[in-house]
Amino acid sequence: MSEQEQMRERSLEEEFTKRIAQDEKIEPKDWMPQRYRQMNIRQISQHAHSEIVGMLPEGNWITRAPSLLRKVTLLAKVQDEAGHGLYLYSAAETLGISRDEMYEQMLCGKAKYSSIFNYPTLTWADIGAIGWLVDGAAIVNQVSLTHTSYGPYARAMVRICKEESFHQRQGYQIMYKMANGTPEQKAMAQDALNRWWWPSLMMFGPRDAESTHTDQSMAWKIKIKSNDTLRQMFVDQAVPQADILGLRIPDPHLRYNPETAHYEFGAIDWEEFWQVVKGHGICNKQRLADKNKAWKEGEWVRKAAVAYAEKQAKKRVRKAG
Repeated sequence: MSEQEQMRERSLEEEFTKRIAQDEKIEPKDWMPQRYRQMNIRQISQHAHSEIVGMLPEGNWITRAPSLLRKVTLLAKVQDEAGHGLYLYSAAETLGISRDEMYEQMLCGKAKYSSIFNYPTLTWADIGAIGWLVDGAAIVNQVSLTHTSYGPYARAMVRICKEESFHQRQGYQIMYKMANGTPEQKAMAQDALNRWWWPSLMMFGPRDAESTHTDQSMAWKIKIKSNDTLRQMFVDQAVPQADILGLRIPDPHLRYNPETAHYEFGAIDWEEFWQVVKGHGICNKQRLADKNKAWKEGEWVRKAAVAYAEKQAKKRVRKAG
């Protein structure tokens, strides 16, 4: 790179940094550092993969939901998750990567998705716990992302957060119904809470001191709040909700600190977290196998959609001529 090109690059970086500091949104055609582009692709595509893979543990219960109303509601939620994935893939595509490339990275295990979706849904109460805890944790993270610096991502998050709030209420209502039902139902709700509590805390990612992307991501306002800050926000929100349900958080070290106005909680099993991230969780292999199977079996649909679009485009050209 020539000296003149280096000077121009520095000038562009200075202007970019100034825009970030002023909370301006960066749009697809704006100049941006290559690393900023790559960090956004990584975060947005991982988010999209999580929405798509997240359909699996809940979709498993659509036909087994305890009533027609529950079936319809759960079906609507799973459809919402598919839509969220499509919004996010579209946002990532504006950064110059194709949807097929992102999806193939996920299918081969190169790209990650949220570790929480590698746990099994064993009972109907798990659907309630996912809605209350998993979607609740997602909302804590995603509300902050409505202020992320990349415009298409921030705008996608506005609609996603509105829909996720309904998902969280749906899950909490399931837990409330079971916690106030028969002793067997309450025990089932407590068991689900016991199994999903710690994985929900892991959803926010590794401790700030161990995160390799947090500092630069926050400097560029791709990420607005750190992993540990978001985790604490979630705990402070969820503990009073558990009290209302009459359920016990499975943490003997949990206590409220009046001086900090926060709940202090026990140590997270980070070894378990990293094992799941590395592909050794209960359902890692099953999740990827299911998505690869669906991708292969859906190939004819994708080809048909492309052929139809091309046919319609030719018709429009003939009419215009």
